[in-house]
Amino acid sequence: VQLQASGGGLVQAGGSLRLSCAASGILFENFDMAWYHEGTGPHRELVAAISRSGRTTIADSVEGRSSASRDNQKATFYLQMDRLRPEDTGVYYCNAEFLEYKTNFWGKGTLVTVSS
Repeated sequence: VQLQASGGGLVQAGGSLRLSCAASGILFENFDMAWYHEGTGPHRELVAAISRSGRTTIADSVEGRSSASRDNQKATFYLQMDRLRPEDTGVYYCNAEFLEYKTNFWGKGTLVTVSS
């Protein structure tokens, strides 16, 4: 199983990035997908999630600035982030969960740096 996150980089405040998480080794459409942010805090925080049915959840910290989507044909999960802020800086990790089978996978993360 591999969750390959990409799309991170250095961007100025106010800019945009689109993160991608390409999954392999799983039946992608069966999994709920999520992005987590690891910044200066002690824990990874949920940024956005999309269920296998397409229902999305967006954290308050990025509400109105971010959107999540998935392409089951490409087995890829996306996070579009706009109007980025310095506090968005950190590593973004992709997570795949199949709740019924208590199966959970993590990708290696992609680094986002937002300069002020």
